[in-house]
Amino acid sequence: MQSFEECFAEAAKFVNAETNQSKTEEEWFLEYIAKAGLSYLFDRKYLPVFYSPHITKDVNEFKAKLREEARGRFFDRELNKLLTGDELKHLWTLLQDYHISPPNHVARFDGENNLYINYTNFVKVKELLSDKYEMFFKPSVFLQLQDSGHNKGFLSVDTFFNYIMKKIWSDQTRNGLSQYDSTGLGYLTESGFEAYILDLIPTLTQLKKLEKTFYAFYACMVVRKFFFYLDPLHTGKIRIVDILSCGFLDDLLELREENCKESQNKKNWFSVPSALRIYSMYLELDKDHNGLLNREELASYKLGSFTSAFLDRVFQVAFTFDGQMDYKGYLNFVLATENRNEPQALRYLFKFLDIKDQGYLDSFTINYFSRAVADRLPPTDGDGDQSTCAVSLEDIKDEIFDMIKPEQPDRITLKDIVRSGMGQTLVNILVDVNGFWSYEFRETIASNQMTGVEQDKYFSGGSVKH
Repeated sequence: MQSFEECFAEAAKFVNAETNQSKTEEEWFLEYIAKAGLSYLFDRKYLPVFYSPHITKDVNEFKAKLREEARGRFFDRELNKLLTGDELKHLWTLLQDYHISPPNHVARFDGENNLYINYTNFVKVKELLSDKYEMFFKPSVFLQLQDSGHNKGFLSVDTFFNYIMKKIWSDQTRNGLSQYDSTGLGYLTESGFEAYILDLIPTLTQLKKLEKTFYAFYACMVVRKFFFYLDPLHTGKIRIVDILSCGFLDDLLELREENCKESQNKKNWFSVPSALRIYSMYLELDKDHNGLLNREELASYKLGSFTSAFLDRVFQVAFTFDGQMDYKGYLNFVLATENRNEPQALRYLFKFLDIKDQGYLDSFTINYFSRAVADRLPPTDGDGDQSTCAVSLEDIKDEIFDMIKPEQPDRITLKDIVRSGMGQTLVNILVDVNGFWSYEFRETIASNQMTGVEQDKYFSGGSVKH
């Protein structure tokens, strides 16, 4: 049998000899593949399957029901593998009974000494337990969790038990999330994740006073943060393993605690005060009460500190509904503008700054946004001549390039911005009048030479008006 190379070499000679024949490239290819005896390779039964459609009730109702029943039984088996409350109590008792003091152990002054266990007793405890505990009593677990200081070779009982609790929580959560994975491929769509959050809300203690009419808006707000950070390319799905590892679920499940500090609630995106604050802002901005925000309505966001040039770009580039921004788009905007130092937020905002869609910011782009900021600042001479602004556009451009230190001296890419760690400052200077003011007069503010009255006087020229 000829190889592909020999077949194509022979074909080339034949084509040169019969140039008068008019055949397409595909006809030539199939003819000489047949001569080489390789036609069987193109039989469908020999081709690998690259795509297998998802089995739904519309495709095959029997297979869909069988698959659903099989998945249900699988989840039940996985749940049965988890330790119950009584089993955890039994384990805790054994760990206390077999604890041993390390030779270099130093007692704590408060009297609450941590208990330790060595590997010998670690194995003894394992022998007293059923196979259900075996996954926690592997040598690798002991080596990874053992004390790295003076008590090396000994494992803290508290550390070990916390590890077990964390592992059980992770397995329970993964099992719960997987039940909303309609495809069984390990990821959740927005609708699937929203269904999970809606079922989770009644179990969160701090959300008991939340009205049921607000559940849909709350679920949308929760899902939006996960997708904003975990799906920056807008694929419409996020992996379950990413949901578990990102840490957002920890913040969400903190709402199960009855008592929580007010300072923590303010920082927690998922808390009731945070949800009501964000939703209330949306209602206040929606002047015509049509459920959408137009460009003029969004201009009042953050007391109107964003420039017209930036807002124009938002409505040119962002996903909008008939030229207006819906609640999901508003949540994306809030997440990006309130977390300007995060790479995902910078990716979102960079699309607005890149007015030429060229993948980088050049001097023209920086001057374009800087001029919009300068136009909002009062004149230096105070006679109303707005042509005489308080800052130099050329100086701003030079400062930005010096700050970011791009790989290529004439252009700033998103990669340059993220690497520099100065993304938040860059955004503040180019799109936010108040952010620019804070940067421009940072030394004066730091020395407390400009009082609140002086700030009001400085902005009396209307820098927050459009």
